[in-house]
Amino acid sequence: MKKIHLLLIKAFIKPFVATFFVVMFILLMFFLFKWIDDLIGKGFEWYTILELMAYASAANVAMALPLSVLLSSIMTFGTLGENYELVAIKSAGISLQRAMRPLFVVILILTISSFLFSNYMLPKANLKFNSLLYDIRNKKLSFLIKPGVFNNSIPEYSIRVDSKDEDGMLHGIMIYDRKNSNGIPKIIMAKEGKMEKTDDGEFLVLQLKNGVQYEEGSSNSGTYNPRQTFSRRRFKATAPRFDLSSFKLNRTDENAFGNSTPMLNLKGIERKHDSLSRQLDTIHRNTMLNVKSNFKQYNTVAGYSKVKIKPKKISEVILRDIPNGSRKVSVENAANIVAGLMQHLPNWVPRDKDVKGEIIFTRVEYQRKFTLAASCILLFFIGAPLGAIIRKGGMGLPVVMAISFFLVYHIITTVAEKSAREGNLNPIFAMWIAVIVLSPLAVFLTYKATVDSALFDINAYKLFFNKLFKIKPKTNGS
Repeated sequence: MKKIHLLLIKAFIKPFVATFFVVMFILLMFFLFKWIDDLIGKGFEWYTILELMAYASAANVAMALPLSVLLSSIMTFGTLGENYELVAIKSAGISLQRAMRPLFVVILILTISSFLFSNYMLPKANLKFNSLLYDIRNKKLSFLIKPGVFNNSIPEYSIRVDSKDEDGMLHGIMIYDRKNSNGIPKIIMAKEGKMEKTDDGEFLVLQLKNGVQYEEGSSNSGTYNPRQTFSRRRFKATAPRFDLSSFKLNRTDENAFGNSTPMLNLKGIERKHDSLSRQLDTIHRNTMLNVKSNFKQYNTVAGYSKVKIKPKKISEVILRDIPNGSRKVSVENAANIVAGLMQHLPNWVPRDKDVKGEIIFTRVEYQRKFTLAASCILLFFIGAPLGAIIRKGGMGLPVVMAISFFLVYHIITTVAEKSAREGNLNPIFAMWIAVIVLSPLAVFLTYKATVDSALFDINAYKLFFNKLFKIKPKTNGS
């Protein structure tokens, strides 16, 4: 390997690694802001949250990798142009295309790796992420006491406090204990108390002080009877225990999510697409059979005849062509057919729509496996020549340019994907439209960087338009 190739690879790898982890960190913060309400106050262990963040990071690679390639390529060639190293390379007889070759090899390696990642690693990460997130969102709230509000998180208990100190001391405590078999709750009131967990974490102990306990009896039938006993017991200190087994995180079987399209590789998506296509054919076949049976049920013709009859021309008003004695029966039969169809349409239409939507989604996800790899190549051929043209390194102008181009790419992809899922665009065309639109831009920028064109020189554009519209430049003597 030539020294200049090694120099370019080193100049690219450092900003690429830095920008990749920065972008991943930003996307991870967005993830935490989105799901913070489901994670806070539920008593999760630190490793559970860390596991969820690791799976979320794997899902963010699809956005972080193309942006990192674009940003690092702009920074690399921008720094080379700013330090006149690119001029020295060209003066040595090495063109921009030859200078980009070693980096293009690196991008090809990233492209192949991204495809393998999206086909094998990402489905497993999505599966584990969605199953764990489902368990977290369905896990009951931990015992988070809010003043002035009854808390029913613990089964068979309702707890309310008037105020709570910063150190966790509770004041004005009222507890309704509904676990007695007679159905009448036991009421515990205390001036103050404090929550503590047992060492094994199985029980919550509420240390109560200076309170009173009220309990009413019931009749033999289990209903309230005012003549039955009523007991009141005062206490200086007591410590009721609450079972926290319902607050544990129960992990769902991952196979329950295994048939979801984002959790499948290419072979799995193909199998699901074939299965959905067969389901759609079955729905259409059953629908046609049902429609035919409705028509045959009210068809007065018994069998078929080989006698050829001249077709009869039907006017716009069909009832005029029906004999007077058969009009009433014909209208009733038509009404019965429509009623039979309307009876089954509410079941046919939603199912048909759902299956078609799933088929479209499988085609979208199938193409997504390839577009992630293609976006790395596309954005490299946008970023590298753009950096050579602007000749600015660092985190200033390159970041602005990279984010601008990436937003254009991301917006086009998002809008096209949404249109495809709504049935307005072909899924294959929708997933590749951003590549199709931006590829001419990549070719144009590469050409401009190769011929050392001043892309952002306003005077060059003025001269071009003057020649285009044949405008003569003004002179001092005119």
